[in-house]
Amino acid sequence: MRVQARIFNETPLNPRRCAQVLTKILYLLNQGEQLGTTEATEAFFAMTKLFQSKDPVLRRLVYLGIKELSTVAEDVIIVTSSLTKDMTGKEDQYRGAAIRALCKITDASMLQAIERYMKQAIVDKNHSVASAALVSSQHMMKVSHEVVKRWVNEAQEAINSDNIMVQYHALGLLYQIRKADPLAVIKLLNKYTHSSLRSPFAMGMLLLLHTYLTVDGWCRPDSKLLEFIESCLRHKSELVVYEAAHAIVNLKTTQSRELAVSVLQIFCSSPKPTLRFAAVRTLNKVAMSHPAAVTACNLDLENLITDVNRSIATLAITTLLKTGSESSVERLMKQITSFMSEISDEFKIVVVEAIRSLCQKFPGKHTVMMTFLSSMLREEGGFEYKRAIVNTIINILEDNPDSKEAGSYLFLCLICRERSKTRVCPGLAHLCEFIEDCEHVSLGVRILHLLGKEGPHASQPAKYIRFIYNRLILERAPVRAAAVSSLAKFGAQCPSLRPNITVLLQRCLLDPDDEVRDRAVYYLTLLGCGNPSSLNNYVIQSNLQLSVTALEKALHHYTLEPTPIPFDMKSMPVAAPSIAEEKKKSGTPHCFPDFASTETIPMGKPQEKILTSKQDTYIDQLAAVPALSNLPLGPLFKSSKPLELTEVETEYVVSCVKHTFSNHIVFQFDCTNTLADQVLEDVRVQMDSTEPGFDTLCTVPCPRLSYNSPGVAYTVVQLPPADPLPFVASTFNCVLKYLVKDCDPTTGEPDDDEGYQDEYVLEDLELSISDHIQRVLKTSFQAAWEELGPNNELEDTYALASTKTIQDAVSNVVQFLGLQPCERSDKVGEGRSSHTLLLAGLFRGGVEVLVRVKLAATADNSVTMNMAVRAASPAVSELLVSSIG
Repeated sequence: MRVQARIFNETPLNPRRCAQVLTKILYLLNQGEQLGTTEATEAFFAMTKLFQSKDPVLRRLVYLGIKELSTVAEDVIIVTSSLTKDMTGKEDQYRGAAIRALCKITDASMLQAIERYMKQAIVDKNHSVASAALVSSQHMMKVSHEVVKRWVNEAQEAINSDNIMVQYHALGLLYQIRKADPLAVIKLLNKYTHSSLRSPFAMGMLLLLHTYLTVDGWCRPDSKLLEFIESCLRHKSELVVYEAAHAIVNLKTTQSRELAVSVLQIFCSSPKPTLRFAAVRTLNKVAMSHPAAVTACNLDLENLITDVNRSIATLAITTLLKTGSESSVERLMKQITSFMSEISDEFKIVVVEAIRSLCQKFPGKHTVMMTFLSSMLREEGGFEYKRAIVNTIINILEDNPDSKEAGSYLFLCLICRERSKTRVCPGLAHLCEFIEDCEHVSLGVRILHLLGKEGPHASQPAKYIRFIYNRLILERAPVRAAAVSSLAKFGAQCPSLRPNITVLLQRCLLDPDDEVRDRAVYYLTLLGCGNPSSLNNYVIQSNLQLSVTALEKALHHYTLEPTPIPFDMKSMPVAAPSIAEEKKKSGTPHCFPDFASTETIPMGKPQEKILTSKQDTYIDQLAAVPALSNLPLGPLFKSSKPLELTEVETEYVVSCVKHTFSNHIVFQFDCTNTLADQVLEDVRVQMDSTEPGFDTLCTVPCPRLSYNSPGVAYTVVQLPPADPLPFVASTFNCVLKYLVKDCDPTTGEPDDDEGYQDEYVLEDLELSISDHIQRVLKTSFQAAWEELGPNNELEDTYALASTKTIQDAVSNVVQFLGLQPCERSDKVGEGRSSHTLLLAGLFRGGVEVLVRVKLAATADNSVTMNMAVRAASPAVSELLVSSIG
């Protein structure tokens, strides 16, 4: 580049060759090529020699080169005088480009020097010069907001220009000047709303700003605003008409929604592709929240399915999937198939998401949609596209019980290559066929996890073992490890298949990968024990949902201090349920991440960083407090979410986290002092229980609480003895007590050393039964229910008079008890009059709890609930039954 840039120094100049070299430089910069500072500076100074050329093309390339090199080269300010000369010259074709280049190299210290020229350019009679000055002024707002604010009079004069682009850019500059003050923006909009702006772009900006301010709550959609927007629906510019319809949709007003939809319906038949795309995209957005309002456009949307623009066709078909009737599902699926191969993966994912919503709306059509999804799986596509299809199929299987027992002889001949009339799950069969050629490890792992979960419950589980074993032969180590775990679940739940599973696992003992061999040994040991049903349900089926870091620390501590007492796994804290939900959303199955897990740790990454949770952080935080580490608290059982005990705007902001142990509750108070002229010392929280037996064991104050520096105080409460029932519920009156010292707001140093005692009343703190229960997910609830047995089972019936729907009852019960819904039983189908909710968890101390709730809607708009509880302790069963009054 240096060699070629030397032609800029030739005399006389060759404009054609110079233009070629400049074009090459600009091309390289726009392709992401990084130039060194020295190289860029030399090219920049050589380029300044070209100002003597009168060639218009070369001069425009010079201005572009200055803008591109200004951020890399040094001493670019040297061309200021040349650009200022061109900016104020008589050649209009140079002035606009010179303004843009000058503003690119100008900093805050130089802006005042060119302020006079910028004001003149804003009101210049040449429209291109005025637009360049207005747009450059908007960019200069980032450099010096105060200087540009002084140009408001010139901008208001420019907005009266006859040129549509000058009006548009002037309105944009006025908004940028006032956007920090919403009230000033509202005054600006009211001023120009009643004036007739000639520019359709400016009118579109007015509508957008009105929408933003209304959505953000700065102004209300009053009658005058709606009248203005409705008047824009009759504007002669299609841009303004669309923006008006789009504004009505975003304002969520029911008065003019039908009018806006009718306007968008007209645009669907426009010969302009941009209008058709904008209209169908907006209708697609409306269909998400108000599908009935878009139903009138279905005929026009069907005509767009064959549109030559496949983006328009994709949006049209996804909108129809949201608004169509059940009878039109098959026809829509056939129409989708005709163009799926012609659109990108991004739009294919949009179609898949629409199919997922449609299957939830019309569960009876799952067979048609499952067949369509299976055909899409066999096509070419990227990872995100394949993952969207797999997630949709799995959601259909989990949400629609009918899809788990449908199939046909012909389908099985195609998939299993066997002549059998056995009925199996078609969704699992589709996924089995997919993993035969799946190149994505994470998808293969998830499907194998699903096969291990659902396969043993099929009418003929042996049909799936072949597909799983193929992965042990053909796939990479992470998939082979997942296949071992999946096979073990078949052996745990299908006694007739256990000998065959044992043989297959024994072959895995020679696998070259350590994890695969270790899993095989682990599962063979479990399956080979004398009475494996209980152990299999606890370890293989339900998974050890423990905090791995806490388990590691406890085992390390156990080895350092030998004791004759055996290590108790039930004393370990359970992993937070939010981790399970996040891993489920990301496509990774939630299991104990050790031998019993289908999850593998990526190479080169520390395990601690991957498995650290919020509860593990609390364990380390509590262990670092000497006053707490000396107490016989035992292992941490559960930590709650932070609860706000004050308003955010108050002088002291306090939130509380409840840490549950076997016989104690540690209340962690996170405090913040928002007063700059005060320093608080010896900050503590006094707690008084409304119920007897909750005694305060100790208080750990925060030594000092400075301005905006968070501090932590602790209060330890001993729980009442469990005789005859563990008493768990109470309300605590909380008072924040502290020593106040006035201080200098700038330095934070106290004015005196004495201070005075003061207190601040906090919100009452509730301790409920959910604070003593940790959520645990049971993949096979029935097996766990039978294992606990009926010895400690208690049952009672309740009338939930204040609950109107079954879904509300499910949400209330789950929130009150703090148990984990199993087998997606917290999802209630539409229109159902009865439902069964399955809940599982651990009571503090490691007591396993299972609850089966049967709900039925009554004629008087209430819900009747029958709750059966099984627990490892009879006292815990009685506690849960008596907790619902």
